[in-house]
Amino acid sequence: MDTRELLEWSARYHTPNYGRVPICLVRGDGMRVWDSEGREYLDFAAGIAVVALGHCHPRVTGAIREAAATLLHVSNLYHSAPQIHLAKLLCDHSFADRVFFCNSGAEANEAAIKLARKYAKERFASDRYEVIAARNSFHGRTLATVTATGQEKYQHGFEPLMPGFKHVPYNDLRAMERALDSRTAAILVEPIQGEGGVNVPDDDYLPGLRKLCDESGALLILDEVQTGVGRTGRLWAYEHAGIEPDVLTLAKALANGVPMGAMLAREEVARVLTPGSHASTFGGTPFVASVALATLATVIEEKIPERAARMGRHLVEGLRALAGSVPAIREVRGRGLLIGIELDRPAGPVVERCREAGLLVLTAGERVLRLAPPLIVERPDCDRALAVLATALGGPA
Repeated sequence: MDTRELLEWSARYHTPNYGRVPICLVRGDGMRVWDSEGREYLDFAAGIAVVALGHCHPRVTGAIREAAATLLHVSNLYHSAPQIHLAKLLCDHSFADRVFFCNSGAEANEAAIKLARKYAKERFASDRYEVIAARNSFHGRTLATVTATGQEKYQHGFEPLMPGFKHVPYNDLRAMERALDSRTAAILVEPIQGEGGVNVPDDDYLPGLRKLCDESGALLILDEVQTGVGRTGRLWAYEHAGIEPDVLTLAKALANGVPMGAMLAREEVARVLTPGSHASTFGGTPFVASVALATLATVIEEKIPERAARMGRHLVEGLRALAGSVPAIREVRGRGLLIGIELDRPAGPVVERCREAGLLVLTAGERVLRLAPPLIVERPDCDRALAVLATALGGPA
């Protein structure tokens, strides 16, 4: 079947909620993917910050084969060894004491919101249920998480939204302090806003939120769906701030492309999830837990976050040097290999020119280019991407 017919079928049979680019990707290896026409692309999108170890990493592929031939699914009515080992590994390498497994970042945030409400009601009062989130945030597409998301464009048409959410400006401690009251169950923020534009807060922001939560009894929930598993140059982005959350949500890179989410929590908080209070049929199956275990173990053992920090510095230095000669670049920001390039023009045409030159990049809002390559990226790949970006950004607005 030729590509044209495939794309015609896609237009005919899919729901029209994706603005897909007119290529069909069929194969990947490391930093590269190929389309159905045989064209090669350098992948600086990584499935939206998902394939941290690149495409078809041998250890991940080996875990997939072994797990698929051993045991796919039994449900959480029973114990399974891969899930137990993964939970222990996550707790051993984070602040957390307990882990709940699910299938996506939205589900992880749903679990965190439910946990916060149940904890607040049991510990404080029955009317303590509100969650304060940030404007320009992104927390998912379910009805609760799209309500938590501080961007109206994702909410339009799905009203009425769920009650119990407030939004304040990101990186504004005073605004957060004013919003806190006796009904606040939790503060929910991203350590770096990804979809909102790769916005990095001031150094005192997360410590300030931690202090507000300590003083008020509200839980601090950090959404690390995009920043977790080494993306920012540390295993978890909260480590940069020298604080620990009460609850952490993960997905994206956790199983290197196999759908998986997780919610991590402190013992005192997690214990309110008593039997039957929350569940997920497919959460942490033996198959996906085996893949995640191989992914996370590789990230830790091979010091992948340190590599992300080094390559991120190289990219940012190159981009800031480029900004001196390319007027389109207004600001370069980010941490590790989550990098935003704010432009003086819409980013969409630049993404298209990059793709035509064999480089896949992302947007993060209308005027921000986002680079989120696999964390295995090497210096020559970075230099190639910088060269393509230089040409693409020098094009017409």
